[in-house]
Amino acid sequence: MRKAFYPFAAALFTLASTAQAQAQEKSLVIGTNNWAENVAVANLWKLILDDQGYDIELSDVGKSALYAGMASNDIDLSLEIWLPYTDKEFLAPYKDTLEVHAAWYDKTGLGLVVPSYVDIDTIPELAKHADEFEYQGSPTILGIGPGSAIAGMTDDAIDTYELPLDQVNSSEPAMMSALDSAYQNKKPIVVTLWNPHWAFADYDLKYLEDPDKVYGDGDTIYWFSREGFSKDDPWLTAVLDAWHMSDESLGELMSEIESQHDPVAGAQTWLDENQDQVDEWLAAGEQIQQ
Repeated sequence: MRKAFYPFAAALFTLASTAQAQAQEKSLVIGTNNWAENVAVANLWKLILDDQGYDIELSDVGKSALYAGMASNDIDLSLEIWLPYTDKEFLAPYKDTLEVHAAWYDKTGLGLVVPSYVDIDTIPELAKHADEFEYQGSPTILGIGPGSAIAGMTDDAIDTYELPLDQVNSSEPAMMSALDSAYQNKKPIVVTLWNPHWAFADYDLKYLEDPDKVYGDGDTIYWFSREGFSKDDPWLTAVLDAWHMSDESLGELMSEIESQHDPVAGAQTWLDENQDQVDEWLAAGEQIQQ
């Protein structure tokens, strides 16, 4: 009895172990941050990959922790790295280990933004009009988290252009709430902002010209991963390499999320209406499996 049962039990154990290993291989941690487009695409890809049998965890961390976590294999991939300017300092310590993959968005914007009704057009002009941009009693540039790349660039811009304004850092939602309030009352305000962002669809805004290129000259957005990811998951690597979004498609996704005040529901609505676009990305993975 025992001799007859043992191979059968061993076979069952092998099958169970194989199934468990396959399930573990499909469990992925995607590192995210609180930028509007990052929230949008992370929730979109979680929905897409859930349908493909993955178990996706979205891990919201600061920029430095994101890169360190990926280098230590605690995070598998992240959907957004801006190069060659914005994220170069974050990537520098890990450039020989992390894998930067294909681009999915071509030309970003980044800098100081004001409503179009504000009567200045360049960053240097802020110096003469600083008193017009008071926030809670002092001339202010409203920004996001102090650990973000754009916050560091804004500190550099204040020094470079000798601006008599302070940067006040808070969350993106808090900054956008202040922008909305000022915009509704047609009051001057200057914020740190970037595109892609839903704000440019909802408000009439303009970048202040940056003659010294403190904020760079536009980036490309890539997805990136821990070392060895492309070998571990060639199917998903091919699919994400095929992913590309235009201003229009990404703007629609972010706008849907903003209007529903729910990243999952908004991403699902966009997915339901754009399945053909997603199918094109997924088709790239089918070639790997052949």
